[in-house]
Amino acid sequence: MNLRHWLSVLWPGFLLACVAELLVFAFVDPSDLRWGGSGLELSRQAVYTCGFFAFWTLTAASSALTLAFLSTPGGPADHEE
Repeated sequence: MNLRHWLSVLWPGFLLACVAELLVFAFVDPSDLRWGGSGLELSRQAVYTCGFFAFWTLTAASSALTLAFLSTPGGPADHEE
């Protein structure tokens, strides 16, 4: 993969992770989160950071899957003129 492919995967993933972070944590207080019945032993900033990178990973994976589908033989990328 070249730099352009990486950017076409990571940049939309970053932007969507920002939006997801804003939407989720507008309604969810990190101190109210529970894991295995007990509260998280992380600071608010650590929860925000972990959440952002989790969202970025998921949205970048979605973009990468789209790129993979477009790159398959017979896909839309083969029909460019």
